[in-house]
Amino acid sequence: MKKKNTDGLQQELMDSPDLTQFLSQNQEQFVNKNVAELLNHLFEKKNISKAALAKQAGMSEIYLHQIFAGRRNPSRNRLLCLCYGLNASVEETQELLRRCGKAQLYPKLKRDAIIYYGLLHKLDLFEINDKLFDENEETLF
Repeated sequence: MKKKNTDGLQQELMDSPDLTQFLSQNQEQFVNKNVAELLNHLFEKKNISKAALAKQAGMSEIYLHQIFAGRRNPSRNRLLCLCYGLNASVEETQELLRRCGKAQLYPKLKRDAIIYYGLLHKLDLFEINDKLFDENEETLF
């Protein structure tokens, strides 16, 4: 099935007299918000162990396993920490945030610009956290 753009889907929703019919006809158009599946997919693309990921993402292995099992739903900050731990690209990070229903990085916000820069230049999470702290911005953990 062909993916519809957001404007097309919105117009179809506005024109639809029956919500149930709209939902059933467009089931494959909706964003999948299963965080565990999305993270597992990204994790499989990277050559890293979960123990190393937990360390690089600044979180416990127990919490990490709970996220990957779908028992915990991470905040935007924790997703960003995981992206740093996975050495994700800016594009992968933005896609993960979007598909998880979180706000994408917005470079007009100072904090987001610092985080974006760190991803772009492959800085580690701890360097970015220090920079956020130095700039009086909320740290990631």
